[in-house]
Amino acid sequence: MGAIAKSFSNEFWRNFKNGYEQSEKVLKDAGVDVSIKIDGTTDESDEIGQQTMTDNLVNQGYSALMLSPISDSNLTASVDNAKGKKIPTINVNDGLIASADYFVGPDAYQNGELAAEWVSKKLGDKGDVAIVVGMAKAFAARERTAGFKGWIKDNKSGLNVVAEQNADWDRTKAKDVATTILKANPDVKAIYANNDTMAMGVLEAVKELNLLGKVLVVGTDGTTEALESIKAGELSATINDFPYYQSQVVVEMLVRTLAGQEVPKYIYSPHAVVDADNCNQSNEEILGWTGFTLAE
Repeated sequence: MGAIAKSFSNEFWRNFKNGYEQSEKVLKDAGVDVSIKIDGTTDESDEIGQQTMTDNLVNQGYSALMLSPISDSNLTASVDNAKGKKIPTINVNDGLIASADYFVGPDAYQNGELAAEWVSKKLGDKGDVAIVVGMAKAFAARERTAGFKGWIKDNKSGLNVVAEQNADWDRTKAKDVATTILKANPDVKAIYANNDTMAMGVLEAVKELNLLGKVLVVGTDGTTEALESIKAGELSATINDFPYYQSQVVVEMLVRTLAGQEVPKYIYSPHAVVDADNCNQSNEEILGWTGFTLAE
């Protein structure tokens, strides 16, 4: 099986890779003849490079593909090519490949809803807030942002989004964006970033402006750095998507399809808010994760 991720410079995708490798080990230990080739781009925006990697797997005749596209369209032609060769495909975590056979990943809209709900509780459901958005082309960035604003609207919340700006998943850009937002909007009480890389950049801006403890910073992904920052009392919270376990769910679903089982077209993996209240629990405890086993 072949897996194509985004850039492994992002810890989220390194954790995803580790989960794929763990799945391969579990399956091999159980006597299943399986191997997983995992590849990722060097840059989070390298749409063409990611397409080339995917096309290579298709042309080499891989049994099945697990794909995390950079944008909504950069892997569409590759998936169509795979379907022509009867190679099953799973759209993993992000992007929106309409022609893929399955989707496995978190409900990105709900990511944003969970963040808004958490901020609302901490601020007494009132106050100015801002959003630092990922790449405009990325499905997850759009959905997380929409979910955050959608929760505010649906719940008639007193939170007021006064600024929303893209930082393209980049830490330095996020710091600069947050600095600009906070200087222009001194009453902002919370900033939601679409991923933890940007959240850590936002946190740097908050600290440099001596606003630590006065402005909440919430991220998404559950990276090690983010979790350690929460334990240290700096980052406020993250919406943990548990990438290490998410990729194992992906492999399980794909193995099931290759074994002839029917699985739903859309499978949503678990996520949870991690903050000061539960940051010392292990991911397995928060998830109730027991791993997957093979029946006779």
